[in-house]
Amino acid sequence: METVTTIRPRALVRACGGPRYAVALAVDALGTGLLRPFLLLYGVMVLRLSAPATGVAMTAGIVVGLVCMPAVGRWLDRGARSTVVAASMLVRALGVALLLATPAGQAGPFAAAALLLGVGNQAWPAAHAALVATVAHGRERDTALAAGRALRNAGLGVGALLATACLAGGATALRAMAVATAIAYLTAAALAGSVRLRARPAVTAAGDAAGGPAPRMRGLLAANVVYVFCLNVPEIALPLVLVTQLHASPVWPAAVFVANTVLVVTLQVPVTALMSRFPRRHVLALAGVVLAVSYLGFLAATSLGGGWGAPAVAAVSVVCTLGEIVYAGSATALVTALAPAHVLGRVLARFELSTGFGLAVSPAVITALAPHGPTALWGGLAGATLLSASAVAAEKDGDDHLGRR
Repeated sequence: METVTTIRPRALVRACGGPRYAVALAVDALGTGLLRPFLLLYGVMVLRLSAPATGVAMTAGIVVGLVCMPAVGRWLDRGARSTVVAASMLVRALGVALLLATPAGQAGPFAAAALLLGVGNQAWPAAHAALVATVAHGRERDTALAAGRALRNAGLGVGALLATACLAGGATALRAMAVATAIAYLTAAALAGSVRLRARPAVTAAGDAAGGPAPRMRGLLAANVVYVFCLNVPEIALPLVLVTQLHASPVWPAAVFVANTVLVVTLQVPVTALMSRFPRRHVLALAGVVLAVSYLGFLAATSLGGGWGAPAVAAVSVVCTLGEIVYAGSATALVTALAPAHVLGRVLARFELSTGFGLAVSPAVITALAPHGPTALWGGLAGATLLSASAVAAEKDGDDHLGRR
């Protein structure tokens, strides 16, 4: 079984596509962090749109982005790699440009801008994973994917902090952030496009099947919809619980979010390397167990109430973040290991469809369960995640050969 015993920064940079591509990832993430968390505020504060109209436009953008994924998968399977990554960045730059050109009170152009941003945001993960899978193989590929996620989270965090500091400037500051985002996307697209990487259809990684049908992965895809709820726990579920149910200071959810970002940035690569000694499918099932335990921990923490509830929730959030790290380090890696080279793009597109769907429905599910009490919210999430972990562990279709690839 292949394992990663040491982490070599230069090797990681090469496995991620090279120095220019690594810079492109960082610049793209910085631009995304500047605007994406505050896109709703841009629609309300700058364009004077109603909050419901803004929210509907943003949701429509996500949905249309998901609809475009099969086409992205076919494009990747024709050999495109860096071109698709650059296109996802360029589409977002066009979206921001349209956002800047939108007159106040006009919902239509804002919806079109949100659509372009949604398409780019949905296409990027599959394109990035396909690019990394082309230049790195085996467990080096897993670690490279983890390094890319850590770098992206660092850029998102820095961008969000800069944007938060600028919010006091009101509408003018939001427009300035949008301009900076467009520049960042254009720069990242130019850097990613300059890598000029394509897949050679006749060449596959050692151990990959050169032909054969795409794996069905029904259990994995269904489980992934539930797993990705963990990504919205720090941003939606915990602020909702801490502020509205425990009546804690807004400082607590902010602290939890910062801690989550720092832990992901610092631990994603070493934890993924540590888990490389185990089969990817087993690691992914373990991630579900850790997440379920953390949800039960939130249930116990919220029952404390008073002055102890908020610190207990913050402590349990560390366990939830560890589950998220294990999940993120094994899920995409397992999919790339299962997919024959000639259908890698379509398989990744299907996986990103399940991820996007889970991210789209999780806010509605979380906010619907929360008013029914902690047991409904955390107990429901724990039960669903344990069932998903069982489905991942039990599925035999196209196993990853005990992690050797």
